[in-house]
Amino acid sequence: VQLQASGGGLVQTGGSLRLSCAASGRTFSSYGMGWFRQAPGKVREFVAAISQSGSGTKYAEPVKGRFSVSRDNAKNTMYLQMNSLKFEDTAVYYCASSAGWGSSRVEGYDYWGQGTQVTVSS
Repeated sequence: VQLQASGGGLVQTGGSLRLSCAASGRTFSSYGMGWFRQAPGKVREFVAAISQSGSGTKYAEPVKGRFSVSRDNAKNTMYLQMNSLKFEDTAVYYCASSAGWGSSRVEGYDYWGQGTQVTVSS
């Protein structure tokens, strides 16, 4: 599966952005999906995950209550709605696919998109 993340940009503290991850192929609904982010000089970290059907979701503690992950299997697309953005949310955001779902480890994902930059100004 090929993944392409989009929707990043520059936003002020407290603002919102919605990221999209478009997947190629006809088997999108068979993959668990995840969002990760990587800030300069830091390791890539887990943000959120969603099950194949969309009924299951999981979030990293720093984004709980502010971010929401969803997917539309008919459109082969996953989303990350980011609200109440903070300066520390600044990073390149990556989407990834997994045969299972719910892993918070980079090693739990097989395919990765190219990343989209999110910059939150303080």
